[in-house]
Amino acid sequence: MPTGRLVFVALLSLAGPIGSARADEAPLVPTLAVGAPAPDFDLPGVDGRRHSLEDYASARVLVVVFTCNHCPTAQAYEDRLQKLYDDYAGKGVALVAISPNDPKAVRLDELGYSDLSDSLEEMKVRAHDKGFTFPYLYDGETQAVTHRYGPVATPHVFVFDQARKLRFVGRVDDAENPAKIKVQDTRNAIEALLDGRAVAVAKTKVFGCSIKWAEKKGWTAEGLKKWAEEEVTLSPIDAAGLAVLARNDSTKLRLINAWATWCGPCVVEFPELVNINRMYRGRAFEAVTVSADPGPLRGDVLKFLKDRQASTRNYLAADSDDRDAMINAVDAEWQGELPHTLLVAPGGRVVYRTRGAFDPLTLRKAIVGYLGRYYHSVPVK
Repeated sequence: MPTGRLVFVALLSLAGPIGSARADEAPLVPTLAVGAPAPDFDLPGVDGRRHSLEDYASARVLVVVFTCNHCPTAQAYEDRLQKLYDDYAGKGVALVAISPNDPKAVRLDELGYSDLSDSLEEMKVRAHDKGFTFPYLYDGETQAVTHRYGPVATPHVFVFDQARKLRFVGRVDDAENPAKIKVQDTRNAIEALLDGRAVAVAKTKVFGCSIKWAEKKGWTAEGLKKWAEEEVTLSPIDAAGLAVLARNDSTKLRLINAWATWCGPCVVEFPELVNINRMYRGRAFEAVTVSADPGPLRGDVLKFLKDRQASTRNYLAADSDDRDAMINAVDAEWQGELPHTLLVAPGGRVVYRTRGAFDPLTLRKAIVGYLGRYYHSVPVK
C-alpha cells in the first residue's frame, strides 16, 4: 500500500489534463510543523465518550498517534502503542490514538491483512480484542481533525510538550518487525521532554498505509466495477475431485463452502463469501464453492452465482445422488447439514470448520490468524 504521495513536477504531464484526477486521488494536506500548537479535537471514542484536547491538560507530555484497524503496519504497532501507554502513563504522559480513515474509502482488497475495517463499531471490536487501555478515537466521519494534524500514513506520531507545542513528529521506531528495531524514535522524544531536554531528532519519515481520505471513494467504486465485470463460471465435480480439493495440494489456504440455492442460511451468508474472496485473494488464499443442487438446476445455480458476482472457483456436485460419497470426500466430520465451511491449509490440515452458517468475523479471524496480520508475517504451519 502507498505510504505517502511524492509529487514530481517533471511527471505532471503524465497525470492527465489539468483539473483531472484519478479515482484514488487524495488531498495534499500539510503535516503539522514542529513547534506548532496542538490542534483541538472533539471526537467519539471506543469507550462511548467524547474526548477533547482539554481532557489531557494535566499531562506533562501528550502523544497523539494516527492509526487504524486494517493497515498491516498499524497492526504491527498495536502492542507497542499499548506498551508505550503502560510504561509512561504513570509518568504524566497521555497517549491518544485517532483513526483518521473514512471507512467508505477503504476497498475490500485493502483488507487482506485484517479481519476488520475502520468503522467506529469495528474499532470497538479491535480495542476489546487487544485490550487497549488508551483512548482510541474516530475521525472518519468528517476527518476534520486529521486535516488539522496532517498525518500521511498509519501509524504517524505527534508528541507535544506540556505547553502543547509539537516537539516530535514521525514514526514510532525504525522497523515494523520488532526484532529489527534499532531506533526508538517516539520513546526517545518522550524521554527527552520528561527530562526537560530538546528532542534530538524532531522529525522523521514514516512508513505505513496511506490515509483513506473521503476523496478516495471513487477508488472503492472502481473496485466494485472491476469485480462486477469478472467472469463467473461453474464446473462439475465428482467425489474424487472433491477429495483432491479437500486434500489441498496447493500452496494456498483454501476456503471450501458447501451450499445450495434452496438453503436459506446458504443464501444469506453467500455475499460474505464474495467479500472474503475479494479481501484475501491477493494473498496465499482461494475460495471454492460447491453447490449441492441437483444437476438439472445447473442454470439456476449459475444465475445465482452471476447475480452475486461470485468470481470464486465454483463447482456443482456431479454425484449429488450419492450424498454420502460427496459429504465424506469434503470432510469426514461433516454430517451433511448445509451450509458447511472449511478452511484447509496446504497439505489438508483443517484449521477451521463450522457446522451450519458461519460467523463472518470469526471466519475472517481464522483466515488472518493463519495468513498473518503484518507484512513480515509468515503463514502458520
